[in-house]
Parts: sequence; C-alpha cells; structure tokens
Amino acid sequence: MSLEKLLAWIPPGHPDEALARQVAFDRLPAHIAVIMDGNGRWAAQRRLPRVEGHRNGIQAVRDTVETAARLGCRVLTLYAFSVENWKRPAAEVRTLMTLLKRYLRLEIETLLRNDIRFRVIGRAEDLSADVRRELDSAVARTADSHGMLFNIALNYGGRAEIVDAARRAVSEGIAAEELDERRFAGLLYTAGQPDPDLLIRTSGEMRVSNFLLWQIAYAEIYVTETLWPDFRRRHLLEAVLAYQKRERRYGGITSSHAAVAT
Repeated sequence: MSLEKLLAWIPPGHPDEALARQVAFDRLPAHIAVIMDGNGRWAAQRRLPRVEGHRNGIQAVRDTVETAARLGCRVLTLYAFSVENWKRPAAEVRTLMTLLKRYLRLEIETLLRNDIRFRVIGRAEDLSADVRRELDSAVARTADSHGMLFNIALNYGGRAEIVDAARRAVSEGIAAEELDERRFAGLLYTAGQPDPDLLIRTSGEMRVSNFLLWQIAYAEIYVTETLWPDFRRRHLLEAVLAYQKRERRYGGITSSHAAVAT
C-alpha cells in the first residue's frame, strides 16, 4: 500500500491524516499481533453486561483489520479466544461465538474487497460444528486473496501450540538431531509466516497471556491504556509510529527496521 491509498480512506482534514503522513512505508512491521484486552472493563465502566464489551469490540476489529491491510502489513494476528477462555460463564462463551459468526458473515465482502486472506490458528477442531462451518467458509472464500494474511487465534494457547508442534514432530518421525529452530518453527500453526515484529496489547496490562510464545521472542511490545472497544485506526497508527522509532536488537545486535521488516 502507498500513503495515497491510505489517505484515500481517511476523510480530508481528519486528525488521522497527520499520523498517516508520518509513517515510513519502507519500514513497516511485517507482522502485527494484537492481544485484544479490556472488553469486560469497558462494559463495567458503563455499568453494562460484559457481553456488551465484546459486541462493541467488533468495530475495533473492523478498524484494525482494514487499517493494517491498507498500511501494507503482510500479516495481522488477533487473539480472539484462548484455551483458558472456556472457563468463562457459558453464556459469555456462547455470545462470543455468536459474535464471531456474525462478524464473518458481515465482513467477508470487506475482506475480499481488500484482498485479505483469512486463516484460523489454534485448536479449531474443538469448536462447535456451526462455528467451524463459518470459519471454513471464510477461509475458502478468501483463499485466492493475495494481500494481507489475517490470522484469528481461536481456542489458542502458546504452550498448546508448542506441544502440538512437538507431537507433530514425533508423528512425522523427525529425529531429535534433525530438529533445529528453523524446522521446529515450520511445525507451528504459523509455519511459513514471519514472526511478529510488533505485539500490541490494549488495556494497559503488562503480560503476554500465553500468546505466540515462540514467535514473539524478539517482537517489540507496545502497550496502550486504551480498552479494546475504543481501539481505532489512530491507535494502530500510533503503535506503528512508536515501533518505527525503536532500534531492533537481537542478542545485543542493533538492526534497522528496513532490514527486518521484509
């Protein structure tokens, strides 16, 4: 994407225009991962049921997905539902799954229009049949898209992913002496994708919550106090600008963003 294409989406004179003009498009993070946190707190502040926070978080997903695609990011991964989230009240889990299905139905044309390819990472086989049907449909319909890859992490856990990768190595008969970091990465849910350059967490919490534990080894972490339902295009642009001001370090070696965001 170019600055012109991003500006075409921003109303003239909007404050986001100034942010967009500061972005160095040759130093974008190749992969942005987001821990979407704060839905419950957002609802509590308004004395609303927790599910209202999840409902209002859908607009944040829309803005984030389209902004990342228009920026030209190669991969966006959103943490939607963890393996631990099954412990939540059954009514809340049902609402989350209903909202997921509704999002896919309503947004599939937007994904196609923006040339976005949709993919699920996590133990999707444990989800209900109706949810899997919606997910499979979205994956199939966007399979020929060649723009940004949009991963949604569902029934996902970083430790579970590593365990699944180890099990796959055993099932494929890979000998221990043949297994190095490169080959192990190829057994993960994100095989073939660049590791996240930028990890964003909303709501001000300072933890990674079992998310992409292998992949975020050298990711730049950006934490915002903004609660997820309030997260919009400008917040993503601010995160990218903050990322571009940092020096990437890998074991003490400084790397330019241009060298790593390929």
